[in-house]
Amino acid sequence: MISLDQKYSKDSSIISREIAGDIILVPIRRNVGDLESIYTLNETAAFAWKLIDGVMTIEGIRDQIVSVYDVETEQAEKDIIELISKLINIGAVQRV
Repeated sequence: MISLDQKYSKDSSIISREIAGDIILVPIRRNVGDLESIYTLNETAAFAWKLIDGVMTIEGIRDQIVSVYDVETEQAEKDIIELISKLINIGAVQRV
């Protein structure tokens, strides 16, 4: 279960590149030619990705999203927890 006081860091097996406001994640341990291993983050998820640093909590990331985007706190919290869960599942982040 992901809680607001947890911290996550990016896994070193993932490289990311920003293209037109989106961030593309590519696992470098997999076959780079496998398009199923490439992930695209939309603008808001890309913003959150940039904040994942092993220091900021999920709550801190949520608060940053609320301060920048027109979104209610409850929705931002739901979205960031869902994003972190997906990032965990693909091996892009790990709990600190």
